[in-house]
Amino acid sequence: MTIAYLFPGQGSQAVGMGRDLYDGSAEARDLFERADEALGFSLSKLCFEGPEEELRLTRNTQPALLVVSTAACRLLGRDPAVAAGHSLGEYSALVAAGSLGFEDAVRLVHRRGRYMQEAVPVGAGAMAAVLGVPGQEIERRLAEVRSGVVQIANWNSDDQTVISGEKAAVEEALALIKAPRSVVLPVSAPFHSRLMKPAEERLAADLKATAFGPLRFPVVSNVDAAVVRTGEEAREALKRQVSRAVLWTRSMAVLKDMGVGACVECGPGRVLSGLLKRLARGWPQAPAIHNVEDREGAEKVRAALFGGL
Repeated sequence: MTIAYLFPGQGSQAVGMGRDLYDGSAEARDLFERADEALGFSLSKLCFEGPEEELRLTRNTQPALLVVSTAACRLLGRDPAVAAGHSLGEYSALVAAGSLGFEDAVRLVHRRGRYMQEAVPVGAGAMAAVLGVPGQEIERRLAEVRSGVVQIANWNSDDQTVISGEKAAVEEALALIKAPRSVVLPVSAPFHSRLMKPAEERLAADLKATAFGPLRFPVVSNVDAAVVRTGEEAREALKRQVSRAVLWTRSMAVLKDMGVGACVECGPGRVLSGLLKRLARGWPQAPAIHNVEDREGAEKVRAALFGGL
């Protein structure tokens, strides 16, 4: 069976995440301790105890999710055939594939979060999830917006699209789209829009200074839904994804074309599992979907996919 690992992005975080992994796995404990040392503060305490408002800050959320996702993945003890990560999750996928060192990734995503937050003043930008309207129709409506920058940030599924941009432009877009349901997201910056270009330029220097090696298994990149196999391809994709849309629908179509029969979401929450269930309605055969966010989840996946090894 062809197995894919999926790694969540911002929005999946929750206070208490990773505690079970830390308490029951020496390898997970080591990862948290290495992350604390790399950052110079107790990220582990923030994950386990909060406060939630601190964990929700982008500069903290990103490394926290990467550490928990990496710890969850390591418990499986096996490489997949392919992996993909949603936005920030692409860093977790590259750590799992051996292209990006763990400490390097922790430091990179901490800076990435800070750069993204600093690119636009707090309150000036907004993001909103639009449900029940095809993405192509949303694109047509966005072209009619006259009050500022707004564009599609995430092509998440056939019936869920996220828009991002200047606050007034996002509000105008929602009025034009008239979706059956839309939700303004509780985020502090307009991610994956061209307003993030300053953050992309700052991060590019850090990416250039970081070593990327060959991948043990391929990763499907967000920015163009292409299969990445070399370190240089991985580095370039991470740079471009900051100000461009997450092509999650197309990325999952790549997994379908590869004949993936089982997907494992490694990390807290079940956001990607929910999206995949909707997307897989159009697959010839829906993949089995598993989740690993604690030791029990890892044991279930090992038994189901790897014979309990």
